[in-house]
Amino acid sequence: MKIAVIPARGGSKRIPRKNIRDFAGRPMIAYAIGAARESGLFDHVIVSTDDDEIAQIAKSHGAEVPFARPPELADDHTPTVPVIVHAIQACRALGWAASHVCCIYPGVPLIRAEDIAAALSLLDEAGAAGYTFPVTPFPSAIQRALRRGADGRVEPFHPQYVNTRTQDLEPAFHDAGQFYWGAADTWLAGLSIHAHGRTIVLPEWRVVDIDTPADWERAEAMFHALKGRH
Repeated sequence: MKIAVIPARGGSKRIPRKNIRDFAGRPMIAYAIGAARESGLFDHVIVSTDDDEIAQIAKSHGAEVPFARPPELADDHTPTVPVIVHAIQACRALGWAASHVCCIYPGVPLIRAEDIAAALSLLDEAGAAGYTFPVTPFPSAIQRALRRGADGRVEPFHPQYVNTRTQDLEPAFHDAGQFYWGAADTWLAGLSIHAHGRTIVLPEWRVVDIDTPADWERAEAMFHALKGRH
């Protein structure tokens, strides 16, 4: 049995009610639910939340909310792994013994079902304990990053690379922040995602991190631009 778990707490601070705020005509969380359902991979698409309004909106878009997330797992500092562990255990109490679990974040309007499927295929190929998830390249060489002081002056973080051509520097990647696949036993073991992960690569133009109102505006612009290409 494969289960998608969408962790969506109600206490977003930087963008209030972020997980259910209207994004391009739909509640934000609807995109994660829709991609999970469209993939056809899951026996259950579950939203783990502490918030009644989020629960109702999630249900109206086709997700299940069979349990409530406890308050101690719904604060600003709760890591992802314990939330998924709780969901797996709660599902087992319901008689749903998942073999594989995909954590899908709720604020991912650019997520695609085919990427979820590709990461599962990679997990199946790996055959070992660990996770699979998407990454994307940094837009500039991180070895040429600059430190900026209060007076506006800058200095290189890595002076040894000042005269190195960017095309000669090793590419660097960052977590796309969309989803993570893992065997249920991997989650339950509490393994670190980044220390035990294999990855697929997404292009920069299909990844957006939404933490501020400016991020939100940029994400909607990207969403509409990509929609126009189909």
